[in-house]
Amino acid sequence: MPWLPADFAHPTRVPLDAEHHLRPIRESDVDVDYPAVMGSRQRLWSLYGEKWGWPPAHMTHEQDRVDLARHEREQDAHESFNYAVFDADETELRGCVYIDPVDDEEGVDARISWWVVDDRVGTDLERALDAFVPRWIAEVWPFAGPHYGI
Repeated sequence: MPWLPADFAHPTRVPLDAEHHLRPIRESDVDVDYPAVMGSRQRLWSLYGEKWGWPPAHMTHEQDRVDLARHEREQDAHESFNYAVFDADETELRGCVYIDPVDDEEGVDARISWWVVDDRVGTDLERALDAFVPRWIAEVWPFAGPHYGI
């Protein structure tokens, strides 16, 4: 049984606040993704490292590009989603939102997590994202039992 209805169309641009929006990440975003991830690597490892092995300490720009290409393919196939949080003109990636299927936990059909870059922790952007994501998932996505967190 697929985790999303066949006719579900995932959002392609989602306003967050007056200065930020979300959109599915693409391979071509590597030049803004790489510094965001590696600049916040230690904290991201504390969140995702044990479960995902990500981001590795010595990840290269090319390894990140390959990873983003995989995310782009998975989104096109509706297998999982990685939304980047961008500034208005997409010159800076300020975080990400992950939406992944869950098939091994009763009553849970999606796992949702998100992060902001280190210099945005504790800011209005992080608070906006924390308030926005659960509401967005409930209003737009067809999940009966989403789980928030890793």
